[in-house]
Amino acid sequence: MADTKREIERKYEATDATRLPDLSRVAGAARAVPKGVTELDAVYYDTPGLRLAADSLTLRRRTGGADEGWHLKFPVATGIRDELHEPLADTLPSSFAALLRSRLRHDEVTPVVRLLSSRDVQHLTDADGTLLAEVSVDTVLAERLAGKGSGTTATWTEIEVELADDGDPAFLDAVEKRLRKAGVRPSDASSKLARALAETTPVRKKKRETEDPHTAGDHVLTYVREQIRAIVERDPAVRRDLPDSVHKMRVATRRLRSAFKTYRTILDREVTDPVGAELKWLAGELGVDRDQEVLDERLTGRIDALPTTLALGPVRGRLQVWSAARRTGSRRRIIDVLDGERYLDLLDTLDALAADPPLRPAASRAPGKALPRAVLKDYERLARRMDHALEHPPGPERDTAMHEARKAAKRARYAGEAARPALGRPAKRFAKRMKAVQSLLGDHQDSVVAREALRTLAVQAHAAGETTFTWGLLYGHEEATADRRERELPEVWARASDPVLRADLRQ
Repeated sequence: MADTKREIERKYEATDATRLPDLSRVAGAARAVPKGVTELDAVYYDTPGLRLAADSLTLRRRTGGADEGWHLKFPVATGIRDELHEPLADTLPSSFAALLRSRLRHDEVTPVVRLLSSRDVQHLTDADGTLLAEVSVDTVLAERLAGKGSGTTATWTEIEVELADDGDPAFLDAVEKRLRKAGVRPSDASSKLARALAETTPVRKKKRETEDPHTAGDHVLTYVREQIRAIVERDPAVRRDLPDSVHKMRVATRRLRSAFKTYRTILDREVTDPVGAELKWLAGELGVDRDQEVLDERLTGRIDALPTTLALGPVRGRLQVWSAARRTGSRRRIIDVLDGERYLDLLDTLDALAADPPLRPAASRAPGKALPRAVLKDYERLARRMDHALEHPPGPERDTAMHEARKAAKRARYAGEAARPALGRPAKRFAKRMKAVQSLLGDHQDSVVAREALRTLAVQAHAAGETTFTWGLLYGHEEATADRRERELPEVWARASDPVLRADLRQ
């Protein structure tokens, strides 16, 4: 596994004549310690079409400095990136190749830019000598190695201020205040690579500004492309096992599949239905681990909430053993799915669909007419399922009916969220009410699943000669939760089914 660090830095413009002010006078700092000059030689890699740069990813092989080797940087927020490091080698590390697979597909990376940097470093420390930030003045020579502008060079000088590990970001504000007072201004470039590409690319005619979406098809395609992009962007996070990454990737697949169904009058189902089936497959593979994670959190929370006098027997240990047995191999299975050809084929298909969308005649209509109609069809589907759920007395049949209604509520919510850029506040209110219904029904379904798990745990505990008191107590708590949700449902549904919500969508 590659070494990872969170890089928080700011860049500033400089010239050969720029002199750094005395940064030891920055609030919180006590000393500015010179660390000398280091020569760095970095080659940046990308696809011929610069796919990594388009997504603000940086892949380089650098010699010189304390951290020479391969570096891969993922954007987190403005001025914040996760930097992964692998030792120096002649070829791209396999771990990096895997993390970039959703972007590279079948392409190979090649050298696109070489940067030679002379880096003059000083450390800002507090009175105890603790590092607060590293400040460097970099004199850079960039050479374009491939693509348009190959052989072109550019030079510049810049200042970087990188926060120390676990440092307070407010310290960067203090440094910036001092730099600005000395006439130093923030750089417009997000990275050295971005600047090198910009300054070595031949000047081209300025493209016309992209017009705002004005047809129903424009709005739907914008949403569809956002979800496709989310799937691709979540891939490395899932491989790195980052918190909530599987869930977010799964949600993107569900939103996309839901959009295909909701807006079937705009996108041809003969094309989208097979893609939707593949998205369902991917969501199912991702869900194996996620569903168990949600269940574990729920049951652990229930146990933690009990008075110690009621937690009888090795309940936590048994839950952990049971959960571990169900998770065996699930993590490896997800990675195998992401490494498989079926998944890559799906990504290629999604790209092709986004580039050449299968639009139907309704796509050219005004969004104020076509989109409300599609959203309201999903509402009507939910209303039928709610009627069916509410007519059943409490029991297994009602549980099943409420679960089906939950899925319909989720689809109606997604439909409203997708239409929000076109329909504004009415779509936002509609989606919010649908989400309330979905959340309530979701908690009810979680209680159904939890009761099944608790019964299994109780049976295992009994077979091992352990007391089943606590498992029965938790089962009762889940029954009470389900009962509360069923009693709350009519009121929540009454608010969600308010005719005013639907009338506002049509305006």
